[in-house]
Amino acid sequence: MAVDMNMPILIVDDYKTMLRIIRNLLKQLGFNVVDEAADGSAALTKMRTKKYGLVISDWNMEPMTGYQLLKEVRADDTLKATPFIMITAESKTDNVIAAKQAGVNNYIVKPFNAATLKSKITAVLGDF
Repeated sequence: MAVDMNMPILIVDDYKTMLRIIRNLLKQLGFNVVDEAADGSAALTKMRTKKYGLVISDWNMEPMTGYQLLKEVRADDTLKATPFIMITAESKTDNVIAAKQAGVNNYIVKPFNAATLKSKITAVLGDF
């Protein structure tokens, strides 16, 4: 199945520089429609008004973390099938296990590059 390069992707991070880096990496990979949210609650609001083909969220944010966002998404019948990739600066095994148990599709530890992002997206969505 070919990945739709025009599907909307939501990136969630409270750090503007990180949003810019992820947006640029996605653009390098050929994705054209990228929306941003500064925290989990803003992301949830956007997800309830627009259907996203993929969510890429940072773990550590205030007031709603990426982990809380993931749990909210998985608990919502209209959102629960949305592919979700978590990004974190910490490679704590506990966090990885908690995210997996909450239903994350994949996990990226910072720092990462376009090749890493592509391999994680490919693992979730298929080749592109």
